[in-house]
Amino acid sequence: MKKILLTFFGLLATVCLFAQTNDAIVGKWKTIDDESGQAKSIVEIFKKSDGKYYGKISQLLLKPENDKCVNCKDDRKDKPLIGMEVIRGLSKSKSEYTGGSIVDPKNGKTYKCTVTRDGDKLNVRGYVGFSLIGRTQTWHLVK
Repeated sequence: MKKILLTFFGLLATVCLFAQTNDAIVGKWKTIDDESGQAKSIVEIFKKSDGKYYGKISQLLLKPENDKCVNCKDDRKDKPLIGMEVIRGLSKSKSEYTGGSIVDPKNGKTYKCTVTRDGDKLNVRGYVGFSLIGRTQTWHLVK
């Protein structure tokens, strides 16, 4: 009986650890502006049924000049910032999430996106063309 219970709890722990590792970026993250160093918003990253990862603004921490994405050029044009998907279509590839896009609501531009997790920090890189040409923001896990 002890062996069965020990085996059961061992398998349960393994499954929980695997689930946590697979969805390492899922959760709420405080975005930090890479230029000013100020916290700007809370972005909630989630996984859709298509198996890809998306992130939407759930809270604004700084009052923006405009609460809509007036400069966006796609379906987000003139949509409210709260609830807007700023990250779309990321796929897990080894230790990073890539293949998706991120929009900067301030200027409306869309960039390719790569995300890696480092403990309670998320390194979010937006770039055009090659990953070398772009910028990285560090987001912090909201506990």
